[in-house]
Amino acid sequence: PMQFKPDGNADVDLDKNVSKAAEWLFAGGDTIGNGTTVEAVNDGKTAAWNLHCAVQAAHGIAVDASQPRLPQFYTAIDAVDLSVDICGIRFPNPFGLASATPCTTGSMIRRAFEQGWGYAVTKTFALDKDLVTNVSPRIVRGTTSNHHYGPHQSAFMNIELISEKTAAYWCKTVHELKRDFPDNVVIASIMCALNEEDWTELAKMAVGSGADALELNLSCPHGMGEKGMGLACGQNPVFVKQICEWVRAAVGPDFVFFAKMTPNVTDVTAIATAARDGGASGVTAINTVSGLMGLSLRTAAAWPAVGAAQRTTYGGVSGNATRPMALKAVSAIARALPGFPVLATGGIDSADVGLQFLYAGASALQICSSIQNQDFTVIADYLSGLRTLLYMQGRADLGEWEGQSPAANAQPAALIKAFGPYQQEALQARQAAASAALKAAQAVPKAPVDGVDEPAVDAVPDVAAQIGKAVSRIGQYYQMDPKAQVVALVNDDLCVSCGKCYLTCNDTGYQAIQFDEKTHAPKVTDDCTGCTLCLSVCPIPSCISMVPKTIEHSVARGLPEGSDWKSYI
Repeated sequence: PMQFKPDGNADVDLDKNVSKAAEWLFAGGDTIGNGTTVEAVNDGKTAAWNLHCAVQAAHGIAVDASQPRLPQFYTAIDAVDLSVDICGIRFPNPFGLASATPCTTGSMIRRAFEQGWGYAVTKTFALDKDLVTNVSPRIVRGTTSNHHYGPHQSAFMNIELISEKTAAYWCKTVHELKRDFPDNVVIASIMCALNEEDWTELAKMAVGSGADALELNLSCPHGMGEKGMGLACGQNPVFVKQICEWVRAAVGPDFVFFAKMTPNVTDVTAIATAARDGGASGVTAINTVSGLMGLSLRTAAAWPAVGAAQRTTYGGVSGNATRPMALKAVSAIARALPGFPVLATGGIDSADVGLQFLYAGASALQICSSIQNQDFTVIADYLSGLRTLLYMQGRADLGEWEGQSPAANAQPAALIKAFGPYQQEALQARQAAASAALKAAQAVPKAPVDGVDEPAVDAVPDVAAQIGKAVSRIGQYYQMDPKAQVVALVNDDLCVSCGKCYLTCNDTGYQAIQFDEKTHAPKVTDDCTGCTLCLSVCPIPSCISMVPKTIEHSVARGLPEGSDWKSYI
């Protein structure tokens, strides 16, 4: 029934992508002359929306066509509650905007709340006498790993200062946000130098705006420290305790405030302890890591480089590259100060990473770099992802899932390597295995649809139940058992004979893997010490696993203990 125009393209209503010859037929993309991927995706969305409207209309259901929005699927996962109480404040979900670029203006926070973010920490503001002006360029891509271009940056580095806007602007903004979004949490981020009058004045202003809590920025790693603010205060536990005491006196005994920790110290727990002793309700960990991202090979200038002189300064590194440091800081604070709330930030780019931070002791999560990589809509994935992960904990049949379905084991035929003289033999073996699997599947009687039982679901745990799950397993080196040795085991069914395990073991490990010249199959020898390098570089999920060592563990000392090395020359 589809009719085509003389140019060969389908004849459709371009506003709805519906065929002019049949109201039930939709088309798009190259069939109507739109050859790019972007155009085809847009055509698909347009057709889906108008198809939805047509189906609804056929059943007498009115649709508001002025706001195209396809309905979402609804499952038991959508009913999972993500709210969490922190210091008596109910957070609708644990995902919030960090005090950074996503909170540059009040309108941006407003759009984030509309997308589903649970809370926001304003861009840090100060008294008018401490207003700043940014330089440019000031926010650059990371160059240490993964993509150097595009929307998947592993890190960013910035030399941006605190907000250029006045405290009056931010107090007005906080007031309006709380008026329009009473269920969302708004935390005002403030900064002063080591001056009691300044902290008292600014804290009282912020509390008067209607903020749910305060965050004291004691950790900005660049620029502000040169003015005696930020890092200049946050690296000294005496200063941190003093500032927290001032703020506690200013806001009263019950108002909630968090001190934001810097990672640019030897022991973050000492700073967190000082904040607690000074009266802070909790801490935020971590701010950005001080660093220098890279230098031009042509000019030797760093990037970002400002002005004709191409000057720069050490900036704040953020994003996934900082995640190990953030996880360490959060877990260390949770170990040192049990029950002390921690708002985590640093490399949180997905629901599963967010859950790891909760396990490490975080009570809530703050996001910045992930939004810089995309936009506020990432929250939809975070919310559905965390709901799914919690729901899975209530399903006994999903106990083997590590955030996603386990890798499927290949058929034994894959043992035959598919290269050279083995290729034809491997093909025949795979065909035989596939035929046998098909016959086995066909022999299984099919249950009627009405007879399928719903999976059993235990009580789904809440967010609070995740906080600190991993803390008891994190400790000092000599708390670990040196007798619990493991070795590498290669799954020949999954191995693709790339040789990565052999190369890394040979040149950076313990020469414990042999690589068969004929079959290209790796073999782990008894010299394996369980270092796990091979697993770390293997490109195939579940191909290499670490299993308990079944033979006596003997450490290669090189020369006997107490021996004189000269006697061996």
